[in-house]
Amino acid sequence: MERQALQQKSLEIEEVRNLIKQYRLIGVANLYKVRAAQLQLLKKKLEKDAHLRVIKNTLMQKAISELKERPSIEKLTGLLEGANIFLFSHTNPFKLALLLEKSRVKMIAKAGDIASRDVIVPAGNTAQAPGPIISQLNAVGIPTRIESGSVWINRDTVVAKEGEIISERLAAVLSKLGIKSAEAGLSLKVIYDDGLIITEDELHLDLEAYDKRIKEAHMDALSLSLKAAYPTSENISMLIRAVNEEVANLALNAGIVLPEFIGDLIRKAYGEALILSSKIQT
Repeated sequence: MERQALQQKSLEIEEVRNLIKQYRLIGVANLYKVRAAQLQLLKKKLEKDAHLRVIKNTLMQKAISELKERPSIEKLTGLLEGANIFLFSHTNPFKLALLLEKSRVKMIAKAGDIASRDVIVPAGNTAQAPGPIISQLNAVGIPTRIESGSVWINRDTVVAKEGEIISERLAAVLSKLGIKSAEAGLSLKVIYDDGLIITEDELHLDLEAYDKRIKEAHMDALSLSLKAAYPTSENISMLIRAVNEEVANLALNAGIVLPEFIGDLIRKAYGEALILSSKIQT
């Protein structure tokens, strides 16, 4: 029996070692509070981008210790703590992190879950008959009234701030109201990318900030190219317009008669004549 267990463990380690050899990227994600049904859904959503596998940390550490082909992979061993799921992929690590973020699903919170955002109970009809629900709502700070035989909430009420722990009492109320205040999903802790270790903080991308910086850089580059009169496919029409305006101003100021500027010259001469006439009359 013991020998059979050792053989089984050896086969598992060999299987993990082959996965490490096969894929460029290895992600380590937190499995805390991720339920089995949600995990199956995530696996289905990500099947084209990553192979997900729950592996004991000890087995992963053993497989890594016996593997010398991958550069610096031993750095992962000190980061394997808690309940983990491993993602094997060839996808860009930042794309994988974004895919995991987008794959998070809203769910009814249980006691001890963390609010994924401010939890707001909206005003309106709860469709609940008067009874214990009134005291339950009032106990978590939700003002109520009875109208047309059902319990109504008087106003939009914030019952938990983002990041706060959902209490047992609040979880029961939110469940009755059908309000999904928590999110389920995988949270990447670290990614090994062919020798490079990328931590959770480094994987987080503020796309709005990056978009803003790219737009600002584009405008700065465009402004510089115009000032330097450096032609590109993006600024050539603006440069031509600027040159035409300079030529027109030069021609008008110098009184150069050209067919395309004759109308402007006449208007300029007429304006100057009016000014001179007004000065003579005074």
